[in-house]
Amino acid sequence: QVQLVESGGGLVQAGGSLRLSCAASGSIFSINAMAWYRQAPGKQRELVAAITSGGRINYADSVKGRFTISRDNAKNTVYLQMNSLKPEDTAVYYCNADILSLRRNALDAWGQGTLVTVSS
Repeated sequence: QVQLVESGGGLVQAGGSLRLSCAASGSIFSINAMAWYRQAPGKQRELVAAITSGGRINYADSVKGRFTISRDNAKNTVYLQMNSLKPEDTAVYYCNADILSLRRNALDAWGQGTLVTVSS
C-alpha cells in the first residue's frame, strides 16, 4: 500500500507565495517521476510541473518563472514553491508519483488534493 499526503495549501493574496509538500510512504521500492497537477472549477486537470528521479524538470508554460518544483529523494517528498501567485492559479493541487512497489508493481499514485485559493 502506498500513500501520498499533501500539505501547504491555503488562501493567499495575489502576488503572494505558498509552498506545497507531498510525502510518499508505504511499500515503496523506488519512485521515478513526481509531479503536481491542478484542477480549477469547471476545468480539466492539468500538469503544473514534473521532476524525474534524476532531476529532469518540466513546467507548464503558465507557471514558468513563478513556480519551482524540487524533490528530496531520501524523504520521498516533492515540493512546489509557488511565487507571484495569480487568481487564475486557484485550484485543487494534486500530487502524483510513478512508484515501483516492494513487490515490483508499477503504481500511478495520487494524493487527495490540497486547495489553493488566490484572492485578487
